[in-house]
Parts: sequence; structure tokens; C-alpha cells
Amino acid sequence: MAKKEKKKKEKPVKKESVLAAVKFTKKNTLFFGIGLILVIVGFILLAAGDIVLAPILLVVGYLVFFPLGILLK
Repeated sequence: MAKKEKKKKEKPVKKESVLAAVKFTKKNTLFFGIGLILVIVGFILLAAGDIVLAPILLVVGYLVFFPLGILLK
């Protein structure tokens, strides 16, 4: 008697995770650009000796505009 070959069940292909499927739009690029400009100006002011405005610009750039550039759709 010939043995019957058992078919292996194919595993379903996993869809890309939602986090990896982020599409950057013009709005995302705009927020990244604003954040980059704020960070650059903040570092320039910091090098010039400004200890009031420079940290504010750096914090706003890093903690507000960069995350907005990533999270907004």
C-alpha cells in the first residue's frame, strides 16, 4: 500500500505591523522640518551663550515637533 502524503498546513503570512506602515505626508515632513530648524537655532543660541531661549527651543523641537512629525497622520 502506498502511504498518503499529508499536506502541511501553510502558516498565514503575517501582515506588516501597523507601526511599520507609517506613511509620511507633507504635514509630517513640515513638522520634522520645523523641529529641525528649532533644534539648529537652539544649538546656535546655546553656543552663543544664551541660557534662557536655547533650552526652550531645544525642548520644544525635540519633545513637541519631532513626535508630532511621527505620530500625526
